[in-house]
Amino acid sequence: MPQSSATIRIRIAVGDDIAIGQGKADLLEAIGRSGSISAAARELGLSYRKAWLMVDEMNTCFRTPVVVAVKGGRQGGGAQLTALGEEALADFRSIQAKAFEAIDQDIRDYQRLLSL
Repeated sequence: MPQSSATIRIRIAVGDDIAIGQGKADLLEAIGRSGSISAAARELGLSYRKAWLMVDEMNTCFRTPVVVAVKGGRQGGGAQLTALGEEALADFRSIQAKAFEAIDQDIRDYQRLLSL
């Protein structure tokens, strides 16, 4: 079995829905870079449908949408992060960094119990 390391995943839930987690944060970053849900999905190896459903769930969980459609010109439409989307992404990455820093040694200690 190849060597790997243990990881934790942080998710912020609203009821039964996941407002944001690692995958959705990655998707927001990819949409921000590409200006497109379909391009972001391709970059992350997701189907367009899966990416669209993730965006839809995020838009429902937050008080206003985090991703909006952009009317197209020559190249058709696209998508962009709203100001709330940029803020939500930055805040989530900050929460992740603080949490990982706080438990880094605990996770390293815990790994000795795992078959890695």
